[in-house]
Amino acid sequence: MFFIDTIELEGLGNRSYLAGGRQGAVAVDPPRDFDQVLAAAVRRGVRITHVVETHIHNDYVTGGLELARVTGAAYLVPADARVSFARVPVADGDTVTVDDALELRAVATPGHTPHHTSYVLREQGRPVAAFTGGSLLIGTVGRPDLVEPRLTEHLARAQHASAHRLAAELPDETSVLPTHGFGSFCSSAQAEGDSTTIGKEKSANAALTTDVDSFVAELLAGLDDIPAYYTHMGPANAAGPAPVDLTPPAVADAREIAARLAAGEWVVDLRNRVAFAEGHVAGSFNFEADGKIATYLAWLIPWGKPVTLLAESPEQLAAAQRELARVGIDRPAAAATGAPREWVTDGEDLVSFPRSTFAGLAGRGTDGIVVLDVRRDSERAGGHIENSVHIPIHELHTRLDEIPAGTVWVHCAGGMRAGIAASLLHASGRDVVAVDDGFESATAAGLAVVAG
Repeated sequence: MFFIDTIELEGLGNRSYLAGGRQGAVAVDPPRDFDQVLAAAVRRGVRITHVVETHIHNDYVTGGLELARVTGAAYLVPADARVSFARVPVADGDTVTVDDALELRAVATPGHTPHHTSYVLREQGRPVAAFTGGSLLIGTVGRPDLVEPRLTEHLARAQHASAHRLAAELPDETSVLPTHGFGSFCSSAQAEGDSTTIGKEKSANAALTTDVDSFVAELLAGLDDIPAYYTHMGPANAAGPAPVDLTPPAVADAREIAARLAAGEWVVDLRNRVAFAEGHVAGSFNFEADGKIATYLAWLIPWGKPVTLLAESPEQLAAAQRELARVGIDRPAAAATGAPREWVTDGEDLVSFPRSTFAGLAGRGTDGIVVLDVRRDSERAGGHIENSVHIPIHELHTRLDEIPAGTVWVHCAGGMRAGIAASLLHASGRDVVAVDDGFESATAAGLAVVAG
């Protein structure tokens, strides 16, 4: 008998896995904060004997090296991955024994990266699951453009070949267990559904139902923006990440918060966008703890800039700190919890800005104001409000001077990114209204939405 436990990383849109038998187990693509993996092993009563990486990750800092050190497990990394630490190099066809009658076989599946390797779990020689990392995903594949622009088309073709190799070598009932595809920008598209098999992918995945030239053309045409922090993840993982430190940051009082703002540091309010708009520290930015804080804060902040976190509770602060550590924002410079009134000095007032909907925008009319669309290019291509200004959220903080004069009504697809953008604009001194609404409401509200 074997088991497979899934460890969800919802904020980053990834999964890692613990698989094993009665005594031994293997951890696949573990996150930097691997305590959930250890807890799963304890619940199962097994020892982690192997830790494996499908590839050197571009979207998060791995916990694999430290998990292997803590547990004494062998650390398996694709042989062609250039790393600066001792590991067990894995080549195509290599096998390791995980438990009685349970083994793991490495299958070279280049495409997401040149060295990408999938791992097939076999029970008594029969394939039962394939840990496919950023290769074959649910209904799609991992993007091929994260390594080197000159390699992108070559890797896209490799993705097609790798998907076909897995489909040819594995039985239809084999479970496909990818790392990416659940919100991560490492996926070329988002997964439709929660689980899949080789058989299902044969009938639904474009890599397996489309000829290579058509597949590559469609894949390359659909590639989206790459989060800026990805530039730092690969080198950090290749060098060997330091152990994660989740101890509470230093406490900041109102005077220190003011001093850090005056020094040009980032002060980030983790509360929801409604509460932030109603009252916040002037100059602070809003990245909701319940949103994709790791993705968007790491994408926007100048790398290495000190960040102070403001949270409603110690629990909210700890959760955000954990999320940020996963993408290499290791130690907040300081933090404060409680009510926003406690974050300003005596005599200083909280500031606020209004919120509205697309119906509110339609009722007001667009004359004399700026409508700012902060969605990505791919989203705007599906339709946008006529005469709106377009600056994707991840470019906004460096392009504020491009926004015309006047009150700015800022929108995205659902409201979360508009809240971030509104906070950036308001901190820069602009009059702003945050449109907290789904973009599908724009046409129903009577606004002119045009294509292209």
